[in-house]
This record gives sequence, C-alpha cells and structure tokens, in this order.
Amino acid sequence: MEDSKGQRYSDAALEDFRKIIQDKIEKAQRDLDLIKSAYLNDGDNGTDDTSPQFKSFEEGSATMSKEANSTLAIRQEKFIRDLKNAITRINNKTYGICRVTGKLINPERLKLVPHTTLSIEAKNMQS
Repeated sequence: MEDSKGQRYSDAALEDFRKIIQDKIEKAQRDLDLIKSAYLNDGDNGTDDTSPQFKSFEEGSATMSKEANSTLAIRQEKFIRDLKNAITRINNKTYGICRVTGKLINPERLKLVPHTTLSIEAKNMQS
C-alpha cells in the first residue's frame, strides 16, 4: 500500500481510501438530511384536542427533541467536513501520514476512521 520509501500511500491505495471516504460522505449526508428533516418537521402530533397538561408535556418533549437533533446535526456536519478534508489530503497525497509522528497511519485504522490525522502512537501520546 505504500511506496518504496514508506513515506506515503501509493496512488492506488489513495484511490481505495477515496472510495471508502466518498461512500461515508454519501451515507453521512443522507443521515444529516434525515436529522434535519426531523428537526424541521414541527408536524401536527394530534394533541390539539387533548388536555393542556399533555400538550405542555408534548411541547417540552418537542423542544428537547429539537435540541438533541440540532446537536446531532452539528456533529454530523463536522464529520462530513472532516471527511471532505481527508479527500483534500488524498488530492495532496498527504493522506494517511500522521501529523505528529510523520509516519504512515495503519491502513486498518484508516479504514475504520478515515478522517483521522493521528496514528495510534500519536493518539496514545495525547492521553
């Protein structure tokens, strides 16, 4: 997967990672769209004719749900941005190089966490 110097992943390996990342971006974008549609859907819950106490409970629940969805949407947008940054690193042929150690990040780690910029070694040094 790496060139003879071991300083970067080969073009073929980078293309394999690009496919993995693009698939993850597409899925993450679909998930984000679902979260946003749930957030924007005020929807009629059919509580107009129920007791005021129940309606108040529903409104509080809806507010908490919107806050949770908003938090999820923000996290999902950051994930998509990080994945797109990984595509930029692929284009620059710097993808998979640990920003702390300068060594190649294990390909299995990159498959699981394709937007990472740290090797396990560097991650452990942060702890």
